[in-house]
Amino acid sequence: MQYNMLKAKLHRARVTHSELEYEGSCAIDGHLLDTAGIREYEQIHIYNATNGERFTTYAIRAEEGSGIISVNGAAAHCADPGDIVIICAYVVLSQQEMANYKPTLVYVNADNHITHTRHTIPVQVA
Repeated sequence: MQYNMLKAKLHRARVTHSELEYEGSCAIDGHLLDTAGIREYEQIHIYNATNGERFTTYAIRAEEGSGIISVNGAAAHCADPGDIVIICAYVVLSQQEMANYKPTLVYVNADNHITHTRHTIPVQVA
């Protein structure tokens, strides 16, 4: 049996650019990519907390330390500068791989600089 699991998450990043005429994809600060373990050209899912849009694209590298989150091409219709997004990558794991698996969760501030990382999501309480 195989499981499709959360690999990495950039939590509540702020969109800095929305470039309709760019070739496509989502440019992400290289430091954020490296910390999350998201590779350039890897498929990502973007969940826009501001407007409810959900879409799939791929990651490209932006300048390290720049804080850039640029939604490009057709996806630019789904996010505007200032929108808050959650960017996720997924991985397929076997039952054996699941035994010790933990995702990488990266939390950022309003400037898209890392505040902390985790490997578990706190339990939701009533």
